Amino acid sequence: MKRLGVLTGGGDCPGLNPVIRAVVRKALYEGYEVLGIKYGWKGLIEGEVVPLDLRSVSGILPKGGTILGTSRTNPYKTEGGVQKVKDNFKKFELGALIAIGGEDTLGVANKLVKEGLKVVGVPKTIDNDLNETDFTFGFDTAVNIVTECIDRLHTTAESHNRIMVVEVMGRHAGWIAVHSGIAGGADVILIPELPIDIDEVCSILKKRHEHGKNFSIVVVAEGAVFKNDKEILSTEKLDEFGHVRLGGIGQALGGLIEKKTGFETRVTVLGHIQRGGSPTAFDRVLGTRFGVKAVELVKEGKFGEMASLKGNKIVSVPIEKAVGTLKTVDMDLYNMAKVFFG
Repeated sequence: MKRLGVLTGGGDCPGLNPVIRAVVRKALYEGYEVLGIKYGWKGLIEGEVVPLDLRSVSGILPKGGTILGTSRTNPYKTEGGVQKVKDNFKKFELGALIAIGGEDTLGVANKLVKEGLKVVGVPKTIDNDLNETDFTFGFDTAVNIVTECIDRLHTTAESHNRIMVVEVMGRHAGWIAVHSGIAGGADVILIPELPIDIDEVCSILKKRHEHGKNFSIVVVAEGAVFKNDKEILSTEKLDEFGHVRLGGIGQALGGLIEKKTGFETRVTVLGHIQRGGSPTAFDRVLGTRFGVKAVELVKEGKFGEMASLKGNKIVSVPIEKAVGTLKTVDMDLYNMAKVFFG
């Protein structure tokens, strides 16, 4: 009997369960058995697996998170990790592995392919910054959540004549900030791609007040930095892929705005709220299409490939191309958004 493994790695996001469900349904349809690998690469190192069947994936389509659990474990940073992955690949008689994740998870997948393992990828990042795919699932849900929060903050901002700073996810790319900022009618949008000019921001806010707009919404991505201080605000702790834990740009920005303008300013950090809850219809459909495509890639022997959305078509691209560089915000889109600043 042919057997597939499937794992989810990195941060969780809405849409992972639809992918798992689609992988299982399509794999069983094609005559494969499916093993779920628990907690990402950690589970393949430690040999923690669970059989997946129709009962296992029943009812998970609308659920956020991942029924398999996830982690940021990196086999290449774990003593003996790569060899243990290879040993467990053989132990569980996996004909192939479907790795669902972002740049880090798929970066490991790409290395393992080069070492002879049969792996295909499914792109997942809530930040939408993975190359070679137009969109990743989880992003649409996050944008809708942030947009709703901005809508709610508008009423408080207007009632109290306040500046409301909203810190959203976006380590290296400001896709969530730009899309939700446009949809929510933000007055300023700040992203990692363009260092923050605090004087320019305050000038925009002052002009709004001069024109009778006594409140403003400022959306800032967590990875944004100030023009004159390019050190990202973070804790000292690094994960196994070398990423710092971000946080604090919203508070720093809010403090500077209040100091320089004299306008009462409040800060809301949306944090993990953006990751939680039920996926949107778009993300459920996209995740389902990706999962089906991944099994098709296995069936066709296209290892080292990743499912990808190009226009409205699901195609395959080399994982290596997807993880080479990050996909940053389209400046044409950002410049369009700037029309509505102030």
